[in-house]
Amino acid sequence: MPKNIVLTLTGRDKIGIVDSVTSVIVKRSGNVNASRMTRLGGEFAMLMLIALPDQEFGGLDQDFQSMRSEGYQITLMQTEDDSKKYAGWLPYEIEVTGADHEGIIHEISHHLASQGINIENMDTSSAPAPMSGTPLFTMQGVVVVPPQLNFNMWSNALEEIGDKLNVSVKVGVVK
Repeated sequence: MPKNIVLTLTGRDKIGIVDSVTSVIVKRSGNVNASRMTRLGGEFAMLMLIALPDQEFGGLDQDFQSMRSEGYQITLMQTEDDSKKYAGWLPYEIEVTGADHEGIIHEISHHLASQGINIENMDTSSAPAPMSGTPLFTMQGVVVVPPQLNFNMWSNALEEIGDKLNVSVKVGVVK
């Protein structure tokens, strides 16, 4: 039975990081089931879910020692399949846009957590507006909502938070 491993890596961005990591995984007959990778400032961040044959797990940590000696922070965490944990919960897309300022992510995530809503994925960015150069914030993500929660109550409250923050909040059914 394969082991599911969450691998995280952070460190200075350079060409070949993904090649180095996936080389180790392939040499151990592993597979990348899902991943997210991005450059943040001058740093590179990677998050992967890998499946590895049981007998290949031992020594995997040591295989990344050379990358650690180059300054990369790498963690390996065995995980279990929890796909049944949110069975029956309803998925929704959330999009937030507007002028960037402190606290947007916190206020939105705080409301979701207080309602018992789980964030499945969330991507945020800030970029200068084309004409004015004003920083514009964008958040896009998917949440899963307990079936007993009233959609209008939690989504309207989220939109009210957006109004207070002077950002647009849109909630829709995942397509």
